[in-house]
Amino acid sequence: MARREKQPPVGEAAEPAAAPEPPGAPETPGPAPARDSDAGLGLPAVVPPTPPPLPGMRVADALKRGNRRPGVVNAVRATREILPGDPRFGDELSTVGDRPAQVLARHLGDLGDSGETAIREATLAALQVFHAFSDRVGGRLGTADVVTILFTDLVGFSTWVLEVGDELALDLLRAVASVVEPAITHRGGRIVKRLGDGHMAVFPTAEAGVEAALAIQAAMASVKVGGHRPRLRAGLHIGHPRKLGDDYLGTDVNIAARVGAAARPGEVLVSDAILAELDTSGLTVRRRRRFHAKGAPRDMAVFAVSRAG
Repeated sequence: MARREKQPPVGEAAEPAAAPEPPGAPETPGPAPARDSDAGLGLPAVVPPTPPPLPGMRVADALKRGNRRPGVVNAVRATREILPGDPRFGDELSTVGDRPAQVLARHLGDLGDSGETAIREATLAALQVFHAFSDRVGGRLGTADVVTILFTDLVGFSTWVLEVGDELALDLLRAVASVVEPAITHRGGRIVKRLGDGHMAVFPTAEAGVEAALAIQAAMASVKVGGHRPRLRAGLHIGHPRKLGDDYLGTDVNIAARVGAAARPGEVLVSDAILAELDTSGLTVRRRRRFHAKGAPRDMAVFAVSRAG
């Protein structure tokens, strides 16, 4: 019996058989997978390769790493020890004042470089040298100089202020300053600071300091505010104080303050170190027999000086 071919169901067309591929024909590639970035465009996404770092970027990264290395920071700091000026310039004490180097040093952290870094130390080194150079050019007294130190203050000022009030007190301080400060600056002195009712000043010589103090006492006779005639005392000592910024610190400053505090109203009191530097012709000198002050040498003598005649 002959075999009958299977017929497709009624209503369905027979599916044509796929033609066999000839031998050696290349394989047809399938469609490219869809990419999220090119959805709807039919284009493959292109991811660019990461570029290598530029030479300048590598140098900047190396400098940034080295900037905070303790060895580099210490090397720059050691260099500051052999440069002119204060090798610790930049702390709170050394930057008190309104000179350019001091202002820049105070605001160095605000400029974006804070903490212990090589760049910060190098910047401070430059400011240190500039500050020292400006001291010399401007004739300012330096750390190693022999300095005459003057302290003045008004006797009984606090008690008087309680009686008259702040307005008259301010008038009196202005009147006193108009006498004290020109006498200091006209003799080559520099006002270090104002101490409420007193002043601290420095001079290049003992003679200049004593001349200023005597001129102040003579001019104080013309000061009168609210019926009150103030009395001022002054004391001087000479030595090698430590200069920090625009201020002076150290044992010699303390001694000068003690001598000033021991002076009587209207008196100029000087240490024996000052007297040794003076030409006493034209002066009356009287030794103060009793002088004991905490922080002053036990064997130090003090003398009241005034114009002769």
